[in-house]
Amino acid sequence: MIYLIKSTNPSKQLNRMIAYAMQNRSYIEINSNTEAPNLRHKKILFAIELDEIGIDFSMLKIMKKLNCNTFSSISPLHGSVAGILIHSKNELYTKSFCSQIIFLANSLGCRFIGHPMVEATGDLTNFLTWQKRYDISLADICYKISTKLGERLNAFLETNQCADKEMFSLSPHKAPKKGPSILALHASNRDTSNTLTLWNMVKKHLSNYEIEELHVENGTIYDCNGCPFKVCLHYSKQEGCFYCGKITTEVFPAIEKADIVIWICPNYNDSVSANLMSVVNRLTALYKKISLYDKSIFAIIVSGNSGSDSVAKQLISALNINKGFQLPPNFALMETANDFGAILRIKNVEDRAKQFAENIQRKL
Repeated sequence: MIYLIKSTNPSKQLNRMIAYAMQNRSYIEINSNTEAPNLRHKKILFAIELDEIGIDFSMLKIMKKLNCNTFSSISPLHGSVAGILIHSKNELYTKSFCSQIIFLANSLGCRFIGHPMVEATGDLTNFLTWQKRYDISLADICYKISTKLGERLNAFLETNQCADKEMFSLSPHKAPKKGPSILALHASNRDTSNTLTLWNMVKKHLSNYEIEELHVENGTIYDCNGCPFKVCLHYSKQEGCFYCGKITTEVFPAIEKADIVIWICPNYNDSVSANLMSVVNRLTALYKKISLYDKSIFAIIVSGNSGSDSVAKQLISALNINKGFQLPPNFALMETANDFGAILRIKNVEDRAKQFAENIQRKL
């Protein structure tokens, strides 16, 4: 059973996308005017219709209702997994609004599959790049991808729902099995970084796992050159990239090996640092070689004053929506600390670091 959380003002385009995603499957429809049922351990499809300024007020109303139910010890979307269909009247807002909805739902306990979103912009020109693969109309591409999203969402829970229930009931005192691999990526200075200090607090609770840390130093990884599609595909098949270097000899192999990639991100002007963003941009070559659906991302984000959610949503858009990494529940640990060492003075920060490590363990 799929729970369809639907805009109160869907367009014909969005309704067609829903029909293709559902493919005659049974579903329960929820909108801002209905009383939401228990949404824990459910498969959820958000269907969003944006207005001229890029807002779906009915969807925000639903998210606010769900957020008001956080008084329980169990999150409102605990153990659930979701995907998104979204239509915009123009060429803007689909990614930014989806990132917001994913961020909110994820903080309420919801997991998102890799490539969780099918977006249809005003005249469907966002599907032009897809025509390099599918020699069909833009509308047919939209419906084809909507169908695949519905199939992937349905198949995910058919094979993983029981495992998820066990996973979320894992006792924090139970010793995890050895074997799963964690990759931590950072571009920080160990002598001055609050973010790395916070990662070290988390890491000490993951001692039973194989952890590899990679420092993305200045000048070691060039940003993406923007090669044409066929050129990028050619280098990908050669297990390389136009620039080669550390990205292909160290970073790509480490990501291929890892079950989880943890992005250690100080907030630089409400953005991921340039060195780490160059890694994200260069991932296209790896993404075209292997599927990233079975790999998950977590993030540790420290801001000097505010804006950690901006960095988290940037990671969601780049890595979950675009590159296809799975997004586990409560994927980001976010703190505010300015001067070096200030992270150590945050009340209960050690407890939150331990809880975050336990959240990673539940995924593994």
